[in-house]
Amino acid sequence: MGSHDDMDLQTFLLTSGAISPCFNRCAAIGLNHAAEPSAVLPLVRAVGRDYDRLLLAASNGVNTQRGALFALGLVAAGAGVAHDDRRSSSAEAICAAVAAICEGLVERELVSRRHEPRTAGEILHARHGVTGIRGEVEAGFPTVVEHGLPALRLALDEGASLNRALLHALISIIAEAEDTTVLWRGGVDGLAFVRAGASRIRDLGGALGERGIGEIHRFGNACVERRLSPGGAADLLAVTVAVHLVEVGAFPVSATTRFESFASNSFRSGDNP
Repeated sequence: MGSHDDMDLQTFLLTSGAISPCFNRCAAIGLNHAAEPSAVLPLVRAVGRDYDRLLLAASNGVNTQRGALFALGLVAAGAGVAHDDRRSSSAEAICAAVAAICEGLVERELVSRRHEPRTAGEILHARHGVTGIRGEVEAGFPTVVEHGLPALRLALDEGASLNRALLHALISIIAEAEDTTVLWRGGVDGLAFVRAGASRIRDLGGALGERGIGEIHRFGNACVERRLSPGGAADLLAVTVAVHLVEVGAFPVSATTRFESFASNSFRSGDNP
């Protein structure tokens, strides 16, 4: 359970099952859109609200994957918008479609907000000026495109197991992400600690070398001691995986025929504020 005392693997299995139909519905919205991409956003959000209720019902009110629900719902819609019958959509094209869908989101909901901050994202923007997941989606997932995808592709090209490849990508994302889950739990100092730790591991080769793996275990234990959980980065890892698989169809056999267990218990994708 790592840094959490209110969720475990079973919680994630239950909520994953509860929200999985959402993404088919969001993809269909994107695929069938006839107006500007920005017109897709309110339709996707209406579907997302339905599945947010189902998620919380399945978890008895525990927030496991609300950030992933938002991000992956937009990815599914973006995949629909970017769909081309002649060839597979690239990961980058899907992320660009998400940016088009979310144009103006930060200005409308954070910068020009007229009410007192209520949600965690609004509160953190008021306190620290961070734009969180709204900024990430409006910019077309730059952390995914510039860091998560290159790390994942490199690891898979080098024949890493799937678990190691995902962990390698996660470290690269943690080092760069403006993770509001960490910021909410640990403040500015907590976010600086997490990003510095991941950057140090990345400089050692990430999860592609045994030295990096050893440091990952120590880093995970240190996060647990501080009750820090990089849930925002984990959501961006899910986005990285999703857009990669839409582009290429499947992970290579070399990655899926071997199993290695390296991940620290602190790396869970829940607890988004």
